[in-house]
Amino acid sequence: MSPILDPTDHALLDGWQHGFPLVSQPFAEIGRRLDLSEAQVLERLRRLSGAGAISRIGATCRPNTAGASTLAAVAVPDFQIDAVAAVIGAEPGVNHSYLRENDWNLWFVATGPDRSHVDATLARLREQTGLEILDLPLVHAFNVNLGFALDGSGRLPPAKEAADANVLTADDRPIMQALSSGLALVPRPFAELGSALGRPESEIIARIAVLAEAGVLSRIGVIVRHRALGWRSNAMVVWELPEEEIGRIGPALTAVRGVTLCYQRRPVPGVWPYTLYCMIHARTRAEALAVLGRACTELGLAEVPHQVLFSIRCFKQTGALVSAPSGAAA
Repeated sequence: MSPILDPTDHALLDGWQHGFPLVSQPFAEIGRRLDLSEAQVLERLRRLSGAGAISRIGATCRPNTAGASTLAAVAVPDFQIDAVAAVIGAEPGVNHSYLRENDWNLWFVATGPDRSHVDATLARLREQTGLEILDLPLVHAFNVNLGFALDGSGRLPPAKEAADANVLTADDRPIMQALSSGLALVPRPFAELGSALGRPESEIIARIAVLAEAGVLSRIGVIVRHRALGWRSNAMVVWELPEEEIGRIGPALTAVRGVTLCYQRRPVPGVWPYTLYCMIHARTRAEALAVLGRACTELGLAEVPHQVLFSIRCFKQTGALVSAPSGAAA
């Protein structure tokens, strides 16, 4: 059952998925704008987190800037799904894992500080499961993760055209990993993070601001769990488009109401020919298919070969791994 949101909860979740205040007491600043006390904001966030509506208060990293990632899939016999999902989910670098309606039915995202770390993760999983793994690296992101509008409007702040990874320093990775894992729900979360890293609060805030301005951090704020909030009919649609068409269709697809993510990925010749991916998040299957129909009509995609992979189960949803834990396997 989805948690019941009152208007203040809705404003907190919908209004603070990006633009999180980079100040010493951010929850007090949010409270000021919502006519709440700092304690009330923290109490609501803790309650919503406990109800499963919030993954974390933190940041998402622009794909393949500070780290590396790939979308991967395996074809798992029905009787092995839970066992294989457990093996995949046990990998620290796997941050999303879903069962979808397809012969390639178990999909996951493998992340790491660099591509060699991702490759090592995939190699371990091939050995542990004995299954072939589709490796579908990102080529271009047309719509990076800038939040999820709870009204389904798809309204998001404009994304930066490109990230400036030149701003990164070696000391930024621990900060980014902490933001990927989630800030503490305390009055001064940046001070607590600074204490854990042995760095001043002011320095932590300043570096986060630099990373956000450069686009290395896609957004900072509340990371919601859309399935827990009633958006359970979610489909990944994959399109077999020639290279010369992707640059035109990709941006247009992101503008279709209800399309929440859009990426170009490298195909696997002879096995998986699809090059353009989009996500549709909806409350019902009919609603999701209506979004797809609108996209096909508006963009002339009805005759383009494609597949619709509805999500059935979510096994794991966490932040990306951008800094390998000390002593971890490469």
